[in-house]
Amino acid sequence: MAGVGLYDKQAEVYLSARPKYPREWFSMLSALTPHHSLAWDAGTGNGQAAIDVAEFYDEVVATDVSEPQISLSMPHPKVKYIHTPPSMSDDELIAMFGGEGLVDLVTVASAVHWFDLPRFYSVVKRLLRKPGGIIAVWSYRHFTIDGAPPSLELTMRRFIESALPFCNQGISYVINEYKTLPFPFESVGLGSKGEPLMLEMKQEASFEVCLGVIKSWSVISSAKEQGMDLLNEGVVKELETAWGGTDVIRTLNYKTFMLVGKVANQE
Repeated sequence: MAGVGLYDKQAEVYLSARPKYPREWFSMLSALTPHHSLAWDAGTGNGQAAIDVAEFYDEVVATDVSEPQISLSMPHPKVKYIHTPPSMSDDELIAMFGGEGLVDLVTVASAVHWFDLPRFYSVVKRLLRKPGGIIAVWSYRHFTIDGAPPSLELTMRRFIESALPFCNQGISYVINEYKTLPFPFESVGLGSKGEPLMLEMKQEASFEVCLGVIKSWSVISSAKEQGMDLLNEGVVKELETAWGGTDVIRTLNYKTFMLVGKVANQE
């Protein structure tokens, strides 16, 4: 259901570099569901969101089309990781959860923009518990750097502009902060179609960590496949100099957006 292979080549750097989602988000979502038996984390990657969902739900099924990502998933006694190739049918997906109407929460962290949305949403509507089940999808744009000197801001802006031509189609939803993302669910008061809930996420980072975050972006591998090394030695050196050196710690600020909903009219 997700974009196949987009993060296969970056699975290890993705695991080590991506920021951690705030616990408060999962507590907030948990408070919206009367039952806490079963959750589905779709496009789980290495399980970054799934293990947080597991703090509030008895069982979490975490799926991804990427075998390399699943192979690096973080073990948790309440999380079951499953590789779900695009060839898997909707009925096979639903059978993994024991049938229709049994899932209390569906989460998609920084991935739904890659999905076959009509197919995914159709499966979600079949799986969610009615009444009471909800779906939450979120993502974030590239980071800004708190208190960055003008030279660093300029260098980062130039780098991002150089990467834009290599972005995959799904990134347009991210650039537009999910305001244009199709979302056929009824609002529960935390963002709705066209009006996402805006959140903030911060990460303390050295230059090495910052570089790892950039390396984990899908656009880096997309550009390489087209013969362009966006992070060649010269670019990395320019970024490091603008950062202020390897010993400097800075705060990365991610503008995050979330849509949360339930099946309309309990269809």
